[in-house]
Amino acid sequence: MALWATSSILAQSSTEAESQALTTPPPAIAFAPWREVDNDEFSRIYDESFPSAFTTSYPENNTVRLRVYVPNDIPGPFPTVVVLHYWGATDLSLEDDMARELNTLGVAAVIMVLPYHLSRTPHGFRSGELAVQADPQKLVASMTQSILDVRRTVDWIQTKSEFRPDHVGVAGTSLGGIVASLAFAIDPRFTCGTFALAGADIAGILWNSSKVVAQREALRRRGYTEERLRKELAAIEPGKYLKSQTGRRTLVIAAKYDTVVPPVFAQKLIDDLGGDPAVWMDTGHFGGAFIRGRIVRLVARFFESTFRGQAFEPPATIHALTFRFGLVYSDERGLQVALSTDVWHGDKKGDTFAAVMLTPQGVEGLIGHRAGHGLSVGILVLPRKPTLGLNWSVAF
Repeated sequence: MALWATSSILAQSSTEAESQALTTPPPAIAFAPWREVDNDEFSRIYDESFPSAFTTSYPENNTVRLRVYVPNDIPGPFPTVVVLHYWGATDLSLEDDMARELNTLGVAAVIMVLPYHLSRTPHGFRSGELAVQADPQKLVASMTQSILDVRRTVDWIQTKSEFRPDHVGVAGTSLGGIVASLAFAIDPRFTCGTFALAGADIAGILWNSSKVVAQREALRRRGYTEERLRKELAAIEPGKYLKSQTGRRTLVIAAKYDTVVPPVFAQKLIDDLGGDPAVWMDTGHFGGAFIRGRIVRLVARFFESTFRGQAFEPPATIHALTFRFGLVYSDERGLQVALSTDVWHGDKKGDTFAAVMLTPQGVEGLIGHRAGHGLSVGILVLPRKPTLGLNWSVAF
């Protein structure tokens, strides 16, 4: 048999085995009693932990930890949302806001710490450092553990009389959104889901993201191409499983100027989900932090409406300040660093725009057009006179 044919068969066999490991439910276990840690006007808060169904060489990472928020002084059982955080999280403040907002609407929330993050971070590493490495096998393993942990979390939810077993949703942000979309595709017990700043085609995201430059260069040095990476990550690709899913309501929240999860991959996730309503923020990957409360309320209302069987019509766009950092050049002032914010968009894509820029030489204005790859051409408005200028920037 030709060498290429042998390699192809081995790769196919490996992918099938990885897919089976991902889609096989974790073994049933007996769960320890949860422990109440706080009680306020709207929420009763509990901690729960149990062993991961996927054992790694790091003991800290092998225990799944949950923070559970139950509506206070409201009769149950409650619909529940599993909430997943972003890559590299050092706290759960965003997820805490989400959980408390859900509680005010009569929905419980279970925050699950992803592998290699926060309390699951092995000694000597940063939170999330081991979750995304320049090694496809380790990426598959990390994602597989994440999915098995999420599925065991749903197992735990269904043992508690406080929760409705037929009303379970999932929400995630960034890496948490990618994990959430894969879990949603694989586990039919999720009746709805929201995915913020996430996307499909994991290999494409890794190959084009501004956040994983070091990992991408390491892969290139090992001889990887985007297509080879795509083949080796096929087992954990959300689109592989999402295309067979119908009838469950979802909401994607994406950013028009995202360089971490570029918009083309957010759109692919939207398409793979069947084209359910999506909300586009006119900012970058991190710009949502400036309108965090609005996003939290939007997501909470989606789940409330969905669990009640009511229609939910999200806005097509969430307006937010678009902050950019980069370089600006003109004959008048030469090359400068610039921090800017868009104040006007002339079209839906935001390609024609006006911005105010702060530079070492003072405040400048720019009326320009985006030519692609972060480069814009236009008229710089200076104190003495307007002049032609170039701007290269990245939205955040």
